[in-house]
Amino acid sequence: MAAEETTRGGTLRPATEAFPPALDRLIHERVRLGIVSALAAGEQLSFNDLKRLLDTSDGNLSVHARKLEEAGYVACLKSFDDRTPKTEYRLTDAGRAALEAYLDQMERIIRVARNE
Repeated sequence: MAAEETTRGGTLRPATEAFPPALDRLIHERVRLGIVSALAAGEQLSFNDLKRLLDTSDGNLSVHARKLEEAGYVACLKSFDDRTPKTEYRLTDAGRAALEAYLDQMERIIRVARNE
């Protein structure tokens, strides 16, 4: 039987289980968490929509969106509306799975912090 330890609330968890759990540092950053959360709520959003929602600058959004794109969490779709460039983003299956895992980890941290 695995060794157990008692939390402040009196619940048991395996002693080998890391706490707090390792969070996905890529998603944990505020702007990137905002991007994946906003995209999880809708099918896709334009660069300008995300910029407005997150109240951030073009450069800041661009850097964070690119990191998510490089990780395969976000897909970037570039097109033109007449002669105006249009950039839209959507959450990939990998991005949705990463967000779900992140939220599960955060819920676990909250339960322990609340002694549940």
